[in-house]
Amino acid sequence: MSSGNIEVQVVTRFLEEESEPDAERYVFAYTIRIVNRSDRTSQLRNRHWIITDAAGEVEEVRGEGVVGQQPVLEPDASFEYTSGAILKTPVGAMQGAYEFEDAEGRLFDVPIPPFSLSVPKMVH
Repeated sequence: MSSGNIEVQVVTRFLEEESEPDAERYVFAYTIRIVNRSDRTSQLRNRHWIITDAAGEVEEVRGEGVVGQQPVLEPDASFEYTSGAILKTPVGAMQGAYEFEDAEGRLFDVPIPPFSLSVPKMVH
């Protein structure tokens, strides 16, 4: 998915060693790669996440940048980071948007398509 020719790629993994199923604590890591496929330099300003677990509980997260950074992406450049989410259920989903600013000061949103978080080998 892209907006302003910014592409978002996501890879997830379950962190079994940090999870405690008996305490309803399922920890996931996600690695996101953001690629600027446009001919304009843009900077990631803000993030907005919607995290939903299998019980339908929704958490919204808004904040500046990602992992403490507001990366500037030149044309054809990419930025990759890893972060995490903790769910009360073994299955959930995340989606959201990044707010970018181009060199002319225009703000635009880049949707983050929904992706699932799930414990491997779980029956859904």
